[in-house]
Amino acid sequence: MPVIGSLCPLGVHLGVKWMTGRGPVPDTGDRQRPSNIRWRIMAILVFVSFVSYLLRGNLSIAGPAMVQDLQLTEVQWGWIMAAFPLGYALFQFPGGYWGDRRGPRFTMAAITIAWAVLIAVTSLTPARDVAPLYLVIGFLLTVQFLVGASHAPVFPIMVAAIERWFPPGGWALPNGLTSAGLTVGLAVTASALPWLIDQYGWRTGFLALAPFAFVAGALWWWYSRDHPADHPGVNTAELTLLTSPAGHRAAEGCTEAAWRRVLKNRDALLVTLSYASMNFVFYVVFSWGYYYMVTVREMGAQEAGFLTSAQWLAGAAGAFTGGWLGDRFCMKYGVRWGCRMPIVIGCSASALLLIGVALHPDAYVAAFMLGACFFFNQFTEGAFGANGAAIGGRHAGAVYGLFNTGANLMGFANALLLSAIAATLGWKVAIASGAAFAMLSVTFIVFSRADMQMDQSD
Repeated sequence: MPVIGSLCPLGVHLGVKWMTGRGPVPDTGDRQRPSNIRWRIMAILVFVSFVSYLLRGNLSIAGPAMVQDLQLTEVQWGWIMAAFPLGYALFQFPGGYWGDRRGPRFTMAAITIAWAVLIAVTSLTPARDVAPLYLVIGFLLTVQFLVGASHAPVFPIMVAAIERWFPPGGWALPNGLTSAGLTVGLAVTASALPWLIDQYGWRTGFLALAPFAFVAGALWWWYSRDHPADHPGVNTAELTLLTSPAGHRAAEGCTEAAWRRVLKNRDALLVTLSYASMNFVFYVVFSWGYYYMVTVREMGAQEAGFLTSAQWLAGAAGAFTGGWLGDRFCMKYGVRWGCRMPIVIGCSASALLLIGVALHPDAYVAAFMLGACFFFNQFTEGAFGANGAAIGGRHAGAVYGLFNTGANLMGFANALLLSAIAATLGWKVAIASGAAFAMLSVTFIVFSRADMQMDQSD
């Protein structure tokens, strides 16, 4: 039976200690082999993650062609580029809450169809010979804000779906796999879209990507269900696996709105701070890695591009490895430490490697360490998703939406802070500053309790 921590109406943390990590699910006497529908659901989620990053990265790659075609300045293009992250950050938490309330099946299908429609609409941007500048800019600002808002719920909804479709202690690997899917999507976009634009133009290139989102949405709607019990292919043994151990959910009885409980939950806030700190390191590599190698380490553009692609592959490997180990840590040590350990390991290693990047005189060794840093950075992703599922339960989407809000706000802070540090103290200090944020992530996560689930009332 769950252990209730305190009374919700008093506004105090309400939780339950669950999943103590006693090993595999006890034998129920059912000799039936579990079906594997959950892994087919997982495959579709990885494909959706791939498509999300296939479509969301197109504007930055098409930037030079669009700026020239639409006769925009760099400042004007900067405004347009800022619209996506604004919509993306603002709709993380509301999108996750919506996914919890309406269910992953409908919400995921809806946003994927929106991706297809919006990238097609982007291709219809008025040309400058038929529309004035203010209309072109206003059109792109509006569409890109909506693109950001429509992509925002994807990972909170995925965490909600994984919480329903995988057993407690088995959430890290599925979340790691979705992170691996997104890195592959970025890699494909970076190689395929420039060719499409060169051959057919940016408008046709965007239209060529739209069907991927339609396929992802249709596939998810056709095969997925909000709950495993509703899927005709799930047998009794798999359903037993997914609902064990018994009593893992916290008690219900709180009348306060679920979104308010998420925002007040101590553990959700601590993991949000940890995830935001980890993402400072992510943006050091993602936003500044190529620039640092070319301008500071004086590498050739082609060499730096190759190494950047290698970093994304390293990140995919890290996400898979961290997720796989995370689930095994949960089985051996319980959810409380199992959800912490990959983050402690990954962020500690990232901190050491960033210091090495800053101090080592050889550019190629520094590039290798930067790739290794990204491996360990993504090593933590599955565990953060598992924390969202563990703390949130049926509210996992809203909880992970809160995590991702913090992460995206840190991306904004990174853009301002790292450039300011580099300008005043130099790039060695700027790169090494990421190590401090990595250790902040460790500090916050060790004080969180993934084994204390929030009240499950709607």
